[in-house]
Amino acid sequence: MYDILIQQMRDEVKRVGARELRTPEEVDAVLPNAKGTTLVVVNSTCGCAAGAARPALAKALQHSVAPDSIVTVFAGQDKEATARAREYFEGQPPSSPSFAVMKDGKFVHMIHRYQIEGRNADQVAATLVQTFDRFCVPETKQAV
Repeated sequence: MYDILIQQMRDEVKRVGARELRTPEEVDAVLPNAKGTTLVVVNSTCGCAAGAARPALAKALQHSVAPDSIVTVFAGQDKEATARAREYFEGQPPSSPSFAVMKDGKFVHMIHRYQIEGRNADQVAATLVQTFDRFCVPETKQAV
């Protein structure tokens, strides 16, 4: 039964277009080489992932501005892949669920668990939309 629930949690993120990275090798092949803006979803089994983070992701992706690509690692499930992804989030403590923004293979922003926990999906979606507006607009269109 637990495996079925975990798969549903994985599928919820994949349904909105995230590519699942399950090994350190997959993480290393994608994150440093990604062009444009990549959103890294650190998925989790906790209640704030189910009640806020995953639904917020789906809502935020309805916005006109979105990342070029979305990938996901699953904390507590794909431990080695998650640990490797976190190595790319320079100076950030481990946090799950969370969202990291990478731009041309470099870490630029993090939305931590403390910014998700205790908030509803609409509030977290608003935070994601603000993040998309800030980091996912091409350099030529960004306000100075």
